Amino acid sequence: MILISILLTSTYLLLIGSFVYGFDKIKRFKRHDIPAKTKFSIVIPFRNEAKNLPKLLTSIAALKYPKQLFEIIFVDDASEDTSVELIMEFMNAGRNDIQFQLISNKRKTNAPKKDAITTAISIAKYEWIITTDADCILPKYWLDSFDTYIQNSNTVSIAAPVTYFYENTFLNQFQLLDMLSLQGATIGGFGIKTPFLCNGANFAYNKQVFIELNGFEGNTDMASGDDVFLLEKIVKAYPKQIHYLKCKEAIVVTRSQPFWHELISQRVRWAAKTSAYNNMFGKFTGLVVLMMNGLIIATLVLALFGVFNFKIWFYILIIKFNIDFYLIYKTAVFFNQANVLRTFAFGFIIYPFFSIYVAFISVFSSYKWKGRNFEK
Repeated sequence: MILISILLTSTYLLLIGSFVYGFDKIKRFKRHDIPAKTKFSIVIPFRNEAKNLPKLLTSIAALKYPKQLFEIIFVDDASEDTSVELIMEFMNAGRNDIQFQLISNKRKTNAPKKDAITTAISIAKYEWIITTDADCILPKYWLDSFDTYIQNSNTVSIAAPVTYFYENTFLNQFQLLDMLSLQGATIGGFGIKTPFLCNGANFAYNKQVFIELNGFEGNTDMASGDDVFLLEKIVKAYPKQIHYLKCKEAIVVTRSQPFWHELISQRVRWAAKTSAYNNMFGKFTGLVVLMMNGLIIATLVLALFGVFNFKIWFYILIIKFNIDFYLIYKTAVFFNQANVLRTFAFGFIIYPFFSIYVAFISVFSSYKWKGRNFEK
């Protein structure tokens, strides 16, 4: 058991260390004041988002990008609240300078969000698609940042930063630390030229590439994964033309889950798609992280029963603590959210139990999301 622990801990240290190295390899991008050229179709699927839409709509109205160079396509996925009315009211309130379309989702598969994005792209007017979510707030120079990057690079797809609002609750800060770790691994993966993660709340790609790769075909049996499965296809077809936009002015902010049971449902939904990953590095990373969290718990139990050296368990814990903290610290500084690090130690203790529980539940349980039940 000691040998296994040493091998796994060493592998984990090298893996997370590679993300730290990759994080620094991706240089911060600064928007330049150049004439805007790129035309964007912004796709926003929504279902029962009446409480979140007002802030999103306000942020859309505040975008500084030339109005003739982008359109907004809202896709209603059978909302049962006043979401549609809110959007219609906004569209009719003197917003004629912004190009809006409000359409209904055309359900064809077991993946409502993928259907919604596909439906929108089929009518999109412009060359670049950007997806985001209805519970997000967009920065005013969001499109300018993408445009500057596109004009200065040879790219067909761009992953960009996403974080949570900071709130003064442990549940929020626990999720924020988790999000920062995911963003750190995302940026690090791009930095070592093995991209395996992105976030659909801030993901851009060329429309013709989406069509060429047959969109989400091949993984529509999975309800989630509109981002990573498409990423996998693009990485395979255009490995040198997919980039990460490490730009503060491109950071999209969204809300964390308000209750533990909703957080667990969200994480089970995320975990349910991992078995369908085609990216071997992504599978390897997920497996190593899961096994490391399992090792922390298993060796602690064994140490408490006197069959594992408690001092070795403590050394393993310290190694994991330091490398995790280093990656999250770097990410938190980039996102200007270093204040969340005050709760890192407590979150670090809880996270192995949380992650193992979610992994266990995801194997045997279906999940509920947006008022719908999804089977494994």
